[in-house]
Amino acid sequence: MRGSDTSRWTLLFADLEAQLVAEEAAEREGAVAELTRAEQASVPLVDRLRAARGRPLRLDLRDGESLEGRLERVATEWVQIDARSPRGGHRQHVVPLSAVVGITGLGRHAVPSAARTDRLGLGTALRGLQRDRARVQVRTTAHVVLGRIARVGADHLDLEELDAARPSVRVVPFTALVRVSET
Repeated sequence: MRGSDTSRWTLLFADLEAQLVAEEAAEREGAVAELTRAEQASVPLVDRLRAARGRPLRLDLRDGESLEGRLERVATEWVQIDARSPRGGHRQHVVPLSAVVGITGLGRHAVPSAARTDRLGLGTALRGLQRDRARVQVRTTAHVVLGRIARVGADHLDLEELDAARPSVRVVPFTALVRVSET
């Protein structure tokens, strides 16, 4: 065997080995990318919202309203936002997550639920407002009504209207709620 044949074979096997190393690296990169996508697919929105607590966000709501403010609380079904009021000062809003159609300012990080209060349902939050007899503004997909929450059911609330000529009670299904705000 001549020297040039030996070096040709050496180059050939070195090339084959380099191709094999490159294929293994590509497979690893593909596997890492696939694992990353799978992990991202398992992250719920509320975990990303929890990571944004205390930060400013803009919530786009299903009735076309945008609500900008600091994210104060995050529960499985709702969030509390502290937003600037048009008259100055701040105003608290309870927003069902089902009313949110978009969020601006949310980071990529996520924080899993660690507190029992994270599981408080929308009804629990509304019963707190009912207990305090707080004056609230209830925004639905069709109306904005000023009142006091008189009763909270499993999937609805009774609102004693305060801005009507003749006071009445309006029943509002949770599915129609866009936000409940302090007045």
